[in-house]
Amino acid sequence: MATIIKSPSGTWRVQVRRKGQYIAETFRRRHDADEWALQMECKIDRGELVSRVRPKENIVTVADLIDTHIADMTQLGKPLRRSKRFSLKKLRTDLGNVRIDKLDRERIIKFGRERAKEGAGAVTIGMDISYLKTIALHASAVHGADVSVEQIQLGRAALNLLGLIGRSGERDRRPTDKELTDLIAFFSSNERQVIPMDRIIQFAVATAMRQSEICTIKWADLDERKCTALVRDRKDPRKKVGNNQYVPLVNLTGFDAMAVIREQKKQTGNRGRIFPYDSKSVGAAFRRGCRVLSIEDLHFHDLRHEATSRLFEAGLQIQQVALVTGHKDWKMLKRYTHLTADSIVALANKNKYSAP
Repeated sequence: MATIIKSPSGTWRVQVRRKGQYIAETFRRRHDADEWALQMECKIDRGELVSRVRPKENIVTVADLIDTHIADMTQLGKPLRRSKRFSLKKLRTDLGNVRIDKLDRERIIKFGRERAKEGAGAVTIGMDISYLKTIALHASAVHGADVSVEQIQLGRAALNLLGLIGRSGERDRRPTDKELTDLIAFFSSNERQVIPMDRIIQFAVATAMRQSEICTIKWADLDERKCTALVRDRKDPRKKVGNNQYVPLVNLTGFDAMAVIREQKKQTGNRGRIFPYDSKSVGAAFRRGCRVLSIEDLHFHDLRHEATSRLFEAGLQIQQVALVTGHKDWKMLKRYTHLTADSIVALANKNKYSAP
């Protein structure tokens, strides 16, 4: 059923969501809005693909930019991810009523300062501005909307010079051997713990998988003969959907991934997911374990960092590590090496004495 809302300016905003399709439009009269909504619903019911191209005259406010972008992405089968959805919601709240011809450098700077006063960090504000630029560029390129992307870029540059936006600091926290041992022992001895966190922790350090990836791989995606598992829709800044990757299940980090899987099979069989648990519950259990053991400032994602570092320490080259971690940009892996002069000498001596 269509949603029709009257805006502060007196126009009527129509949103039609039906059978996986989404389209929105703005009208001056309620009667026109009702008729258009009925027409779109009938088209969708007949199996037609409703047009996503809007006349540029109907893209007047930032809210229109947002709705146009969401409609187009939905049409293309690219629904918004959580972070983008949150940012666009905030942009609609703070800038939705701003006319696009008034969206200039000064207004962008004002928005950034207001977000900073609310407690938003430099990374969050930077993401907001980045998404604003994306939807503006989209509307300008696809629909011919009269919105200045250059003004948004100037506003972003100013906020950067003011120190209000920036990149996140690189986290380098690694668990110690004792912390890992204590966590595994804590969870394995806890009879009330439903999720096998001891095996999940070992598997995370063995494979460098994220907790969401661990909780989505299926038995059908496991090739025990080749010791690989297919991770579907693996996280990627450019394209996540369809980014399926085979991950080698190796024993190079002190934990044997295939041994963990064989143990898991005894508990759950071989149907559905290998680790059939909610990833958020896994994270919550990990935090609880750290709290009980007084382990400070350790996140589950740090296990991925630890695994990646151990792969380098085992002697793998950067391109080999990338096959495990899924990094397409090798530059991102440099911060994981943490190799010392002593470790390089030790590796050289190992190769020397192991040579025939």
